[in-house]
Order: sequence, then C-alpha cells, then structure tokens
Amino acid sequence: MPRRVPLVRPVLAVVASLALALTTQTIVSSAAADSASWVLRPGTNQLEVLDATPGLQLDLLHGSDQVATGTVDAQGSLVWRRLRPGDYSVQTSDQSVTDGPVRVTGMNAAPPPQSFYDGQSLGQGFGFIRTRDGTTLSANVSLPAFGSPPYPTVVEYSGYDPSNPAETTFPRLMNALGFAYVGVNIRGTGCSGGSFLPFEPVQSLDGYDAIETIAAQPWVKGHKVGMVGISYPGIEQLYVARTRPPHLAAITPLSVIDDSYRGTLWPGGILNTGFAEPWASARAHDARPFGEGWEAGMNSQECDDNQLVRLQNPDPVALIEDNPFYNKAYYQQIDPSRFVHRIDVPVYLAGAWQDEQTGGHFPAFLNRFRSSPHFYATMSNGSHTEALSLGEFGRYADFLDLYVAREVPNGLKALVAPPLAAALTGVTGLSLPKQNDYQGMDYAQAKHLFQSQPHVRVLFEEGAAPGQPSGAPLPRFVRGFRSWPVPGVRPTRFFLRSDGRLARHAPRHAPRHVPAAQTFSADPSALPATDYSGSSSGIWTAHPSYHWRQIPKGTGLGWISAPMKKDMVVIGGGSLDVWVKTLARDVDLEATVSDVRPDGREVYVQSGWLRASHRRLDRRASTVLRPVHTDLARDARDMPRATYQKLRIEIPAFAQPFRKGERLRITIDAPGGAKPLWAFRTLDHGQRVTVGSGRRHASSLVLSVVPGVHVPPHAPPCRSLRSQPCRTYPG
Repeated sequence: MPRRVPLVRPVLAVVASLALALTTQTIVSSAAADSASWVLRPGTNQLEVLDATPGLQLDLLHGSDQVATGTVDAQGSLVWRRLRPGDYSVQTSDQSVTDGPVRVTGMNAAPPPQSFYDGQSLGQGFGFIRTRDGTTLSANVSLPAFGSPPYPTVVEYSGYDPSNPAETTFPRLMNALGFAYVGVNIRGTGCSGGSFLPFEPVQSLDGYDAIETIAAQPWVKGHKVGMVGISYPGIEQLYVARTRPPHLAAITPLSVIDDSYRGTLWPGGILNTGFAEPWASARAHDARPFGEGWEAGMNSQECDDNQLVRLQNPDPVALIEDNPFYNKAYYQQIDPSRFVHRIDVPVYLAGAWQDEQTGGHFPAFLNRFRSSPHFYATMSNGSHTEALSLGEFGRYADFLDLYVAREVPNGLKALVAPPLAAALTGVTGLSLPKQNDYQGMDYAQAKHLFQSQPHVRVLFEEGAAPGQPSGAPLPRFVRGFRSWPVPGVRPTRFFLRSDGRLARHAPRHAPRHVPAAQTFSADPSALPATDYSGSSSGIWTAHPSYHWRQIPKGTGLGWISAPMKKDMVVIGGGSLDVWVKTLARDVDLEATVSDVRPDGREVYVQSGWLRASHRRLDRRASTVLRPVHTDLARDARDMPRATYQKLRIEIPAFAQPFRKGERLRITIDAPGGAKPLWAFRTLDHGQRVTVGSGRRHASSLVLSVVPGVHVPPHAPPCRSLRSQPCRTYPG
C-alpha cells in the first residue's frame, strides 16, 4: 500500500513557490495572503490551491463572476482545470476570505527568460527541475562512464518512472552510446509535483521548461539536447517538440500514436478494452500518492510534498468512457496529428504495422511533419518493440550521433544493439546488419551520406532474415522511398463476389443460382477476444504462442482472390467498402486482410474496425485509400432497417508482398480474435448482417499497390514472421 502522505508543506517550499510566482507574474496580493489559510499556485489554464483546510468549500471568481466551486481534499489541495487565461480569485463559500487575484496563463503565453533556466543546477543523480508555474519535476541524471564533459545529452520524458534512480534500461543504453541521459517524470507522476491527466496540454510546456533547463547545464555539449524513448515517452516527444524549445536539437519518437481516439482508444468508434483502457487505468493507479512505489524510498521531503496534489487527478478511464464520440474539447488535445506540423527539428520515427499496444495507425500522420527540416521514418512488420530491432537500431543511433551529438557516427551501436535485441526477443548471437561506412569522413561528409539516402525505409518480412534464427528481429529485405505515402501508389480495387471470390472486376450480373448477397451473425462471442494470452513482454519473443483461429461458420464471411499471376506488393493503407444491411439498429464489424499461400498456410496481415453508426465520413479528409469518419455525436445514425448502407472500414497501413501463386483474402466478422492484447466493448451478440455483392451493391476492397518493388522469389516460413501469426486455410 502507498505510504501515507504528510499533510504539512515545508516553509522553504512555500517561499520558493512564491519567489517563482513573482518571477513569472503569478502574484498573490499581500493583503489576501495575510488572511488566507492557503497558498495559490496559478499556472497554464490551471489554478492550484495548496495547504488549505481539508473539507473547506471554495469558490473560484473570474473578476466578480463565480465560475466554479470546489472542496479541498484530505491533503489540503484543490485544482481547477481548463481555465481561460485571466485574473482569478479564490473565496470561501461564506465570502469571509478572498485571496487573489492571480494570473492564469494560456498555452501561448511567453516563456520565462533564459535566466530562469540558467539559474537552475542539475548534477549527476536525482534532483528536481522547476517549471514556470512553480511545479517541480523529478529528474535523474546519468552520465557516461567514458569520455569527459560536455556530453551529448538526451532526455526521456514520461509518466512512467524515467527519474527513478533504479531504472536502468534507457540510461544504460544511452550511456553506452556515449550520451548523458536525463529521465524526467511529467507532473503528477513519480516524485514530480502537480496533478496528473494523460497528455494534458500543460505537460507540453513543462517539457519545454525541462528541455531548456537541462540544455543550460555546463555538462551538456553545445547546450542542445535530444529526446529519446519508446511508446509513452515517444509520444510525449511530439507534445514537447510542438512548443519549439530553442535548445531542442532533435527527437526520436518510437512506437507512437497519431490520433488517440481513432488510432487506439476508440478504433472505428469501438472502445478498446484490451489495451487502451487498461493502460489509462494503470496510469491513474501509478499517479496516486506514492503510486509507483519507488517514491516512498527516496527519502526526499520534496518528493513527499509533491504527492500532495495527487487526489486532484481526474479519472482518465471515466473521461474515455464518458466520451464515446470525438468530443473535440477533449480529444483534440490528445490528437498529435493535429499539431505535428509545428515540429521544426529533425525527426526520426519508427514503428510496426502490427504493434499490439499503440496500434498500426501511426503512418496516417507521417506526411504532416511539414516543418521538420529532416524527417526520417522506418516501418516494419512486428511488435511494439520493433522500433529498437537490429534492422532499425543502426539508423536510429546514427541519427542521434549526427543530429544530437553532431559527431560522425561511431561503432558503439554494433556493441550495444545485439544485447538489447537479445534482452527484448530472447534471440542471442545476433549482430547488426551492414551499416553506412563513415570511416575517414568528417562531420559534413557523414551527414551528407545519411541525408542522401531514402528518408522512408520499409523493412519487409521482419523475422525471416537469411541465415538468421527464425523470428530474429531482422528484416529479410529493405526498400527505401523518398516520402510517405510511397510515390507511385496505385489504388487497386478487388470486388467481393457472392460466391466468395475476390475479383478484379465489378460484377456485371449475379451468377445463376447464386444470390447477390451473403449473410452472417456478427457475434463477438464466437471467438476469444484476442489471439494471444501470454504476457505483454512474451509477445516480443521469436515465437509467441498465438491462437489465431478461423471464423466459425455462420459468424463471418470471407472472400479470396485467384492465385496471383505476378508479385503484388502493398505498401500503405486501404479500405473495405462494403454494402451492409441488418435488422439491428447498429453493428460492430472487423475486417482482416491475410495472405494465403499455395501450401495452404494463411498469414495474418492487418485488421480494421467500424461501428456502423459511426459511418459518416469526413469528406474533405477521406480518400479512396483512407476513409476518415467524423466520429461526432451529431453525425451518428442508426442503421436503417433492412436497407443497404455503404460502410467504409479503414484498413491501417501495412507492407506485404503477395507473391505469384499466393492469394489475397479479406474476412468480415464481429471484432475479436484477430489481434493480440486488443479487445473491444462490442454491442449485443448475434446481429444478423447481410453483405451485398451484386451490381447495385458492389462491395470491394481497395489497397495501396506499389508497382516495381522487387521481392525475393520465395516466401519465408510463415512462423518466422514477427507479429504475423499463421493458420491453416480450410478451402
């Protein structure tokens, strides 16, 4: 159980907070301060009341207008959020005491002067960074064991435990590459002050302050820092970089999301209860007072005091469940696709199509990094950790050397990558594939070589590298492109015939004795919720135990093409444009693309989802290859009874060769059983669904086919492919 939090705030901390308030114009009037039995800490769209009497009823005044009320919690704290910039006062409910006014700022307020950052000192080990509103963020500095200062420096920033001195994964990794590492906990987590809500906008400005404070340290080379991290700390890089800290050199977001609502929380308008909601619940648990556990052992009064606002944390799970539609006020602030165009530093981004945690939707925003002077992306089949695989690590390390350290890439990556890959996947005895040879080059020449190569790399058939163990985190082949979407993409349509065929031509008339439609029962109980039941880390190994089963008869439909007459390579997303009718008011659907080989083995490729009531399209954003639904409550519509409606189910991007002799298959059923870890809160079981396939209701699948991509002639063993399970095709 978490240790009980002390209720007394030290005098020195109060003095420091008031001193900062004077620096940043968050001023408490002296007359009010004499009579108020609390401390006000205004910030960005927030106002904190600290050290107040538990149970005290307080009103928030904007000018003379009462705009909110609240009750001080058991730890003496109260936080008002989402405030407009302006002057606010706090008053007891009986109006006997008024405190303020103080100035609440907005996201666009000017940052503190450089002297604010220069005046803070960080040394090796554990410490704190003060933000512009007086909140302190816990930080841990780890310096390389070789070389001498100043060091090239990277920052990991998240709500996990990067500032925990006992956390060693990324500190050791970066130190081994020659970088100083600083792990910083976002507000309301670890030993950081303030209260917590995932991806709250103020965390972006806190990140700005952390970057600028760290860059000002004398041991930081060039007074410029980069950002590192995978998953949560990868995503946070996007939020920080959008604020454009002057001393941020570059970012390396790995395994990230592009749109929290559509990509992970509510894909297709269906709640992801398998990963997204439990992740939010775990973050809420860890952000409770001493919630991560390690904080209580720090023997730090400031860490203890920083737990005092934690009872003011909003419930992120309730926010998700209370917003089943795209509520712009909530979801736009956690939608990186809306702001990555502001990022003006070099970016290295990597991820996997079949990522079992953050999902494979991230390629949809790659073309939005328009302000980045140097944007690089590497994508592959595989799991959540594929962004650190041997096939990607060399380029990642070179990027850090060139854009953060501003040095010619060295050979340290060859020593660091194999043990990292072994730790993640359990496959030993590996080495980095052939890398760029920078020997004898100066910095300008090395940078030119790196920049002259394709900025978008696609790693194919990860896990099946020639001469390597099955399932090793290495690709079989790699192809490079200058941009995303891949130049030369041809939208290629396949029509769903009523006899189960997937054909290149639209039906002219229904075959004799074959109906122009097919029917199934969309029953999510027909299959397990997920095709994997092991641990979250076990799925990163070479051969996870998948249980990818065929859809039981009557609970789904499938269509399969004739054997390919020549190789067909798909790189990008797609859309299942399907005409559906049902007697139910609504229905949840899952579409899955697979590759059926001549030997009867079927290989998983990608899945997409849609709740039929979310079918309204954003016409301006949608394309033939990517349907974008508005997901707005005002656009939701029940299905008309027994009347065909066209539904467009987005198939997130993937890269897959369909070789000569292989067959393309698409299935449709209720969500579940096709993806590891993800599960869905579906509608009632057993809605009868009819799929049209005649001339009037020609359902089809459209994919991103890229001509001219040469692939090895023979498919690798399907079991070797990372995060692409295989099964026996019954046909």
